[in-house]
Amino acid sequence: MTATTEIFKDTDATTAPQFKWWSSRIAIYGALILWSVICIFPIYWTLTTSFKLAPDVMQGNMVPWVDYTPKWRGWESLGLSPDLIGETSTVREEFLKRFWNSAIVAISASALAVVLGSLAAYGLSRFSYRFGFMRNSDISFFFLSQMILPPVVLALPFLVLYKSMALLDTRIGLILLYTLMVLPIVIWIMRDQFQGIPVELEEAALVDGLGIWGAFMQIVLPIALPGMVAAFILSLVLCWNEYFFAALLTSTDAKTLPVMVASQTGSQGINWWSMAALSTAAILPLIVVAVFLEKYIIKGMAAGAVK
Repeated sequence: MTATTEIFKDTDATTAPQFKWWSSRIAIYGALILWSVICIFPIYWTLTTSFKLAPDVMQGNMVPWVDYTPKWRGWESLGLSPDLIGETSTVREEFLKRFWNSAIVAISASALAVVLGSLAAYGLSRFSYRFGFMRNSDISFFFLSQMILPPVVLALPFLVLYKSMALLDTRIGLILLYTLMVLPIVIWIMRDQFQGIPVELEEAALVDGLGIWGAFMQIVLPIALPGMVAAFILSLVLCWNEYFFAALLTSTDAKTLPVMVASQTGSQGINWWSMAALSTAAILPLIVVAVFLEKYIIKGMAAGAVK
C-alpha cells in the first residue's frame, strides 16, 4: 500500500505542472487568436465589401459564395477590374495620380524625418544641453508635446503661411508639413534606441582613429538600423493615412489617397463598394512594406525602439 501511494503521489506531482502549463498555453494562444481576428476583421470586411453589390452591403452579408456572389463592382468603378484593365480609364488615371502623390509624399517625409530625427536624438542621448531652465529630458519632452496639439489648431496658421509661400496644393508643402508632424515621435523613438547603445563602442572607435562622424556612421548607425526602420514604418503609416491637412492644403495636383477615399459620395449616398476598393488599394502597400520589413520591426521593438 505504501509503494502504491507513493506512485500515485509522483503521478499527481508530474501531472499538475503539465496541466498548468497546457492551460496557460491555451489561454494565451486563445487570447492571441481572438485579438488577431479582431484586428484582421476590418481588413476582411473592407476587402469583401469591394466585391459586393448594394443589396449585399446593406444586408451585411459577409461570407463570399455563401451569403453572396462576388462581383467586380467596386473595382470596375476604379477601372481596375480584369475586363477594364487594358482599356483607357479616366478614373484609373486619377487613382494612380493620387496613389503616387501619397507614395512620394509619405516616403519623402518619413525618410527626411528619420534623418533629422536620428541626428537630433543622437545629440540628446550623447551630449548635455542647457536652454534656459530646460535640460535634455525637458527638450525631449518638448518635442513630444508638440503632438498634443490637435491639427485644427494649426489649420489657419499653415493655410496663411502656405498661401504666402505659394506652397498650397504642392507635394513639397505636404512633405515639409508631414516631416514636422512625425519628427517628434521619431526623435523620441531614436533617443531610446541610441541610449541603449554602449558609449564604450564609440570611445573605442575614437581611440582607433575615427572621428565623431565616423564613429556615428560606422558603429552607431548599423546597430541602430532596426530602430530606424521601425521609426520609418511608423512615420510612413502616419503620413500615408493623414487626411486633415491633405484635404485642407490641396485641391487638384497634390491631392492624396485618403482625400480621394473620403470623396466617394454621390447624390444617392456613399458608394461603399468604391470606397472599399479604394481603401483596399490604399492598405495593400502598407501590408507589403510590413511583410518585407517584419524582421527589422521585431528587432526594433525588442531593442526598445517602440514602447
